[in-house]
Amino acid sequence: MGTPPRGRALITGASTGIGEEIARELARRGWSLVITARSEERLASLAAELRSEHGVQVGVIAGDLTQAGMPARLEEATEGSGVPIDLLVNNAGFGHYGEFLESDLDRELAMIQLNVTAVTELTKRFARPMAERGRGRILNVASTAAFQPGPLMSVYYATKAYVLSFSEALRQEFRAHGVTVTTLCPGPTSSEFQSRARMEQSPLFNRMSVPSSATVARYGVDATLAGRGIAVQGLMNRILATLSRFAPRSILPGIVRRIQEKRG
Repeated sequence: MGTPPRGRALITGASTGIGEEIARELARRGWSLVITARSEERLASLAAELRSEHGVQVGVIAGDLTQAGMPARLEEATEGSGVPIDLLVNNAGFGHYGEFLESDLDRELAMIQLNVTAVTELTKRFARPMAERGRGRILNVASTAAFQPGPLMSVYYATKAYVLSFSEALRQEFRAHGVTVTTLCPGPTSSEFQSRARMEQSPLFNRMSVPSSATVARYGVDATLAGRGIAVQGLMNRILATLSRFAPRSILPGIVRRIQEKRG
């Protein structure tokens, strides 16, 4: 493959939701793509759509990032095969709503593998060649959950706090190498993610007016291409994120639980 005029982006979790819409947004702007997720059928359908509508190159690599070896496979299929990645989008992730004592341990360990370990490994594997070239962009998708502890979604909130802290640190480290790191922190968003996480059971999700995945994706792409650090879409989300950073940590878990828990 030749070098595309706008660059080439690797997007994880690209078959649905925000990841799918990030792929659409970048394709509209002329970026070539490598998209990955578990569903090869969905990826193939999206790739065909983007090639037809925007005339961009779209590579498809189906696989499960909760499995060891998948990040290395992505690296070998791109950087290792002469297909440099100019923008890495770490979007794949999932959450779960419910009491920690009642939740499934294997599911939580898989969540940590996907939301934390895979993000870390992919960033390591793709940031190094970006730094060697003296340019590159990384977009890590966290959540407004990153700004406070979250009873009833304790593991998910903790994984997103990791993504935010990790990304903020790397943004400073990578500055000298010409590589930017942007953290997108969406609030509740209309997507399949919410259903898989059982978030429709949360009063917080049900009470809020939620943006579409396309709106959040566009905001995240704009922030990334502008080289911004943290991107929180929506005025109310920005207010809540700011308040969370300044509120006493001792009171936050109780506040979040009262918002999250089901009311009979």
